[in-house]
Amino acid sequence: MYQISFFSVKIIEVVNALERFAPLPLQEDYDNAGLQVGLTAADVSGALLCLDVTEQVVDEAVANGCNLIVSHHPLIFHRLSCISDADYVQRTVMKAIEHKVAIVSMHTNLDAAEGGVNFKIAEKLGLCDVRFIGKTQTATAPQPLGAATTDTTTEVRGGEGVIGRFAEPMAADDFLLLVKQRFDVECVMANELLRRPIATVALCGGAGDFLLPVAVKAGADAFLTGEMHYHQYFGYEQRVQIAVIGHYQSEQYTKEILRDIIQRDCPGVRCVMSAINTNPILYI
Repeated sequence: MYQISFFSVKIIEVVNALERFAPLPLQEDYDNAGLQVGLTAADVSGALLCLDVTEQVVDEAVANGCNLIVSHHPLIFHRLSCISDADYVQRTVMKAIEHKVAIVSMHTNLDAAEGGVNFKIAEKLGLCDVRFIGKTQTATAPQPLGAATTDTTTEVRGGEGVIGRFAEPMAADDFLLLVKQRFDVECVMANELLRRPIATVALCGGAGDFLLPVAVKAGADAFLTGEMHYHQYFGYEQRVQIAVIGHYQSEQYTKEILRDIIQRDCPGVRCVMSAINTNPILYI
């Protein structure tokens, strides 16, 4: 039985808090982060936090008394010309509207934001002195609702990936074992084992293979990401230890970031971590 909050917090307040942490201008041009479905003037009965939004996830939100879903990956990524039962995206939109569940997504803006997805991965690995690599930018965070227009604006830094170091260097096989343990993955795709200690690790969650040359240039001993094309493994033998763990697996802890933002800035909102594994890839 879920517990009902006695604090009145509007959905728009949660959206505003999320966008203060990861402003929408930080997202990539191709992305569609932000409000996906629903009205934001309603009081939040609970927020279900997930990576992907499916029909089953909407059912889970309803069963837990949540009228807000906050996801990492946007439900509506490409333009919808109609809303029907033709595919899972359209059916999920229909179900959310039917049950008056709002959906908000924080995607590449949360990947890029300081303290966002890549920083969470670095935290799980136990890296210290974490900093951005690749292209960086800043974006103005929206002011809190009700704030005076004269209040000082806040600039949020964003970057393509991060690099950090271990307190104590380790052998390549120990590094790969650590990755498997910290991310609870069935396997790690890697190139040949590096024959020098691994002290610095660059990383980019999700489909981050584009950042591999940048990681090498930054002096990383290892590079961790979720996806990498076959031919990109060539030519890096004994230059950098590549570790690829799967898109979903690399971003699985994003729910913790969403929870922490909401509990800090909207403490009256009950947060529920989705128990559904929406990863469509099986390892057999």
